[in-house]
Amino acid sequence: MMNRTILSMGALAAGGALALHLLRRSNYNFADKVVVITGGSRGLGLELARRFAAEGARIALCARTAADVAKAGEELQRRGADVFAAICDVTDPAQIEPFIDEVVDRWGRLDVLVNNAGIIQVGPLESMTEADFRQAMDVHLWGPLRMTLEALPHMRAQNAGRIVNIASIGGKLSVPHLLPYCASKFALVGLSQGMRTELARENIWVTTISPGLMRTGSPRNAQFKGRHREEYAWFSISGAAPVISLGSGRAARRIVEACRRGSSELVFPLPIQLVARIHGLFPELTEATSRLVQRLLPEAGGMGTGSRQGKESESRWSPSWLTWLNERAAARNNEIREAKESFGGL
Repeated sequence: MMNRTILSMGALAAGGALALHLLRRSNYNFADKVVVITGGSRGLGLELARRFAAEGARIALCARTAADVAKAGEELQRRGADVFAAICDVTDPAQIEPFIDEVVDRWGRLDVLVNNAGIIQVGPLESMTEADFRQAMDVHLWGPLRMTLEALPHMRAQNAGRIVNIASIGGKLSVPHLLPYCASKFALVGLSQGMRTELARENIWVTTISPGLMRTGSPRNAQFKGRHREEYAWFSISGAAPVISLGSGRAARRIVEACRRGSSELVFPLPIQLVARIHGLFPELTEATSRLVQRLLPEAGGMGTGSRQGKESESRWSPSWLTWLNERAAARNNEIREAKESFGGL
């Protein structure tokens, strides 16, 4: 009886300590924290910058294109944010260290790193080259790894930090016509989960974000191969569907809250959560579904291994009323210079 009482008291004490720890972790305050966002000049990265800035954070964003970086920085400044916007290509190790050094020199600290920079190549396997896979891995695996290794000494010096890795449902379930993207996102998910395990004891919490389709406006700047106009049509229409996709503003709010809590993983929206769970239980069922989807997608051909951006692959299907929500998001999120007021008919 005495042993049982001691065990019960020990369990209650351990439970209370865990609850207190989780409560403290979930009350993370972003005010005056320094948040680094890669790929922060457009799309989801810009939405995240706006959200963190609204929380009072100091924003350091980087991207490859000078004009986009400048425009994003000016917008955030107009919103009252303390912002540092700079050019940094995460695939170039020589650019990463100077960027992080500038951030720390400016504010004396680095609290949150959001590895958001991404690339999407859309087309059948026959249209993909080894260079496409290497490029995807450079952006989605090596980029986040290098940025994290540069940021970690500063977080360790503070005995605290948050790292958010923007992966994808494509890093859990491979999607046809997105093989370089999915392969590299699988790698990022593995890296992110392993980092969380190893860094948690240092009070550095790593969160893996695995979203489904989001209306960020990014298809305009994605790469399309093979029958590029047909590929752009199905991809942009799917990304604009209101039931299966989520608005970028709502997505950013959920990601920031997951970062605040130090959550292990966030999979959203709800239909994507269900797909991920079904795949875990019945992988052959989701594989059969993927094979059916593959039959509906464009066949190989067209321009072969060449590529065009989405904005160079327009057709009567896209842009159209079917993609209106994504076109609106593109105008909001710095994916295009001006919003389109009308779209071609079908």
